[in-house]
Amino acid sequence: MKRIIFLWAMLMMAAIPLWADDEVSFTASAPDAVAVGDQFRLSYTITTQEVRDFRVPSIKGFEVLMGPSRSTQSSVQIINGKTTSTQSITFTYILMAKTEGEYTIPGATITADGNQMVSNSVKIKVLPADKSSQGGQQRGRTGSATISGNDLFITGTINKTTVYEQEAILLTYKIYTQVDLRGFDNVKLPDFKGFHSQEVELPANRRWGLEHYKGRNYQTTIFRQFVLFPQQSGKLTIDAARFDASIAVATQVDPFDFDSFFNGGGGSYMVKKSLFTPKLTIDVKALPDKPADFSGGVGDLNISSSINSTSVKTNDAVTVKLVISGTGNLKLLSNPEVKFPEDFEIYDPKSENNFRLTSDGLSGNKVIEYLAIPRNPGDYKIPPVSFTYFDVKSKSYKTLTTEGYDLHVEKGEGNATQTIANFTNKEELKVLNEDIRFIKQNEVKLTPRGSFFFGTPGYWLFYLIPALVFIVFFVIYRKQIAANANVAKVRTRKANKVAVKRLKLAGKLLADNKKDAFYDEVLKALWGYVSDKLSIPMSRLSKDNIEEELRNYGVDDALIAEFLKVLDNCEFARFAPADANQGMDKIYAEALDIISKMEGSIKH
Repeated sequence: MKRIIFLWAMLMMAAIPLWADDEVSFTASAPDAVAVGDQFRLSYTITTQEVRDFRVPSIKGFEVLMGPSRSTQSSVQIINGKTTSTQSITFTYILMAKTEGEYTIPGATITADGNQMVSNSVKIKVLPADKSSQGGQQRGRTGSATISGNDLFITGTINKTTVYEQEAILLTYKIYTQVDLRGFDNVKLPDFKGFHSQEVELPANRRWGLEHYKGRNYQTTIFRQFVLFPQQSGKLTIDAARFDASIAVATQVDPFDFDSFFNGGGGSYMVKKSLFTPKLTIDVKALPDKPADFSGGVGDLNISSSINSTSVKTNDAVTVKLVISGTGNLKLLSNPEVKFPEDFEIYDPKSENNFRLTSDGLSGNKVIEYLAIPRNPGDYKIPPVSFTYFDVKSKSYKTLTTEGYDLHVEKGEGNATQTIANFTNKEELKVLNEDIRFIKQNEVKLTPRGSFFFGTPGYWLFYLIPALVFIVFFVIYRKQIAANANVAKVRTRKANKVAVKRLKLAGKLLADNKKDAFYDEVLKALWGYVSDKLSIPMSRLSKDNIEEELRNYGVDDALIAEFLKVLDNCEFARFAPADANQGMDKIYAEALDIISKMEGSIKH
């Protein structure tokens, strides 16, 4: 036994150097904003335990209520056979804001592992104290709560009120709350009539912050953002948005209600409130008279070009690449024209979009590749490409020009003499390397002799055969026509196919290790399958009623419980910090299995 303990101790001592993290960090953290009179934590964390001489400069603008207090943390993780260890020490102060303004607390110093280190500085904005009482008047257990428009509201703001057509506008919906907002049961956004809209992708974990607004301090966060491109001139209106909020209200306890007192208080209940944003009006100016070669681009753009080679052989591909870069309505641009020589065989261009959505529009580049094949040897010129767009900064059109190319084509293998028949009438025929002319033929009208079609058996068969074919076709397919006319039956019949298609997409997301998108797609597949199969809109389905609805369609309780378990596992795994790949594989297999079982159990 002693020998086993000794060997275990030796192995642990040998493994400790492998666990150590070579990089030591020293960071300071505090809230971005606080209000006058608020107490908050200022923390300094260093990722080693061999420290000494911790010093913090004078903290101006705040009263130090406590600190520094010292706490130690350590953890060991084993992932895929690799052991990692983290050890850290945190020094914490409790501060109170005294005067409004913006303050910077300089970095602290410490000696770690024999080296002196300096932390980052911290900027804190101190807001005025809230001038109103905390929102949400609450009454007793049998009473009600009133959430006023000053306790919870959502603003809809735009960064520009006067723009040109196709100029980007940023629309932001922001939450301001002083109550316990639990979420939104329903959100109805405007249809953005007159705009091309794209939603800005926000982080999954929404960040809240303190903001002073009209004399009160609110917890705020950006809820949704859209970039809008107006498609027409004039006064355009963005209609009001509606948000149906759920708010948790704590129940006040009656001091004479001893039952509630000894049971730990009255708990809380939910209050519903509908929030509306005001309408927004945008003055959209028409673009000045457009040049003939206007690309439709609006913003701050640039263009460049390249060619794969200026010396090729006949039947070799020539590729001209145009790159349109910058910020603007890149997605709505028309492709510029590259004028190849007439006897080149030209293919449709291919484009690739590499841009991201910003407050000023789409930022990045659009790459367009033009492919042509020379069929005859010689020296050719590919003229420069002109690109005209509207510059929002100078409020004028700008024309950019790429470089032209001199192309030398040598004779390759095979017969290069060809006739290019790119025409719509005889006059447009182009002849290459041959002295050929189009042969004009005289029109000749022929009249049959000794026969008359009307009244013959062939005449009647001409009418009778199509009629018989139509009747047979109608009889065979009338049931299918009736079934297709019933939208609910079509959805029910195709529910499994649609769900499998969604799960295939989830499988691709699984392979790309896109965790959030994978779980969203699996949940869409599960809920969408039940919605289609039961002919019930997805908005009317929930975990509270899905069990009853499935039971009405003959699904047994064990299978219903298994379906609900898969839903719960999917929602839980989405936020679980465990092994992502293993959890995603398991959820994917469970989703396929339960849909297969449900397909044979739901009865209509």
